[in-house]
Amino acid sequence: MTPDTTALTIDRAHAHYGSREVLRGITAQVPSARLTAVAGANGAGKSSLLNLVAGVLPPTTGSVTRRDPGRVAYVTQQSEVSRSLPITVRATVTMGRWAHRGHWRRLSKSDRKIVGECLELLEITSIADRPIGMLSGGQRQRALVAQGLAQRSGLLLLDEPSAGLDLHARRLIDEALRAALAEGTTVLRVTHDLEVAGRADHCLLLQDGRLVGEGVPASVLTPERVAEAWGLPTGIRSGAADAR
Repeated sequence: MTPDTTALTIDRAHAHYGSREVLRGITAQVPSARLTAVAGANGAGKSSLLNLVAGVLPPTTGSVTRRDPGRVAYVTQQSEVSRSLPITVRATVTMGRWAHRGHWRRLSKSDRKIVGECLELLEITSIADRPIGMLSGGQRQRALVAQGLAQRSGLLLLDEPSAGLDLHARRLIDEALRAALAEGTTVLRVTHDLEVAGRADHCLLLQDGRLVGEGVPASVLTPERVAEAWGLPTGIRSGAADAR
C-alpha cells in the first residue's frame, strides 16, 4: 500500500493493561475506504487493537498514525450497554451528531436528516421512540451501529457488531457497512466469524497479542494459520473456530 491508500499505520506497537501485555510488536497498515477484518481466537488481542486505534489504550512503545486526524467512530458490543439506560433509540442515534454540534446545541436540518437515514438504514425507525434498554439484543446492536454511522467519521471501528444476532440483523449491518464503504469510510471490524472475515477486503490475524497474518483474506486465513491461531488440529477450520 502507498501512503495515499493507507488510512492507518501501526508501527511496532506494544500495549499493556496494568502489568499485562496485551499487544506485542504490532506492525500493520489499514487500507483507506476498505473493510479490514480483525480475526483471532478469544484473548488474541482483537478488542485491545481496536482500543489502541481509538486512542483508548495508549501504546507502551511504538506508534499509531492516522491519515485523517478527525474523530473516530467506535461501536462497542451491545452487551456493554446497560438495559437501565433511560434514553430512546432516536436519542441514542442522535448522540452520534454530538461531536459535530455539541451536547446542548440544537440539531440542524442536516443533522436530523442524517439521523433519519441511519434509523432507516438499520430498520429501526418504527422503534425510534422506545427506550433502548427495552430492546432485544439485535435491535440494540443495530441502534449502536446506527449511532456510529451517524458520526460520519472517516474511520469506523466495530467490535463484534453481529455476534449472536439473527440472519436479518446481520444482513442489515453488512448492508449498512457496504453503504459506508461506498461513501469512502474506512472500516475496521473485529470478528470471530471466519466467513465474515473471508468477505473483507483486508484481514489482520492476531494470536496471543501478536500479528501473525496480514493481507487479503484468502492469503491470511489459510487452514494452517487458522488452526494454529485457534489451537485446532490442522485441517479443522470454520465451524470449530467459530465456536470458540
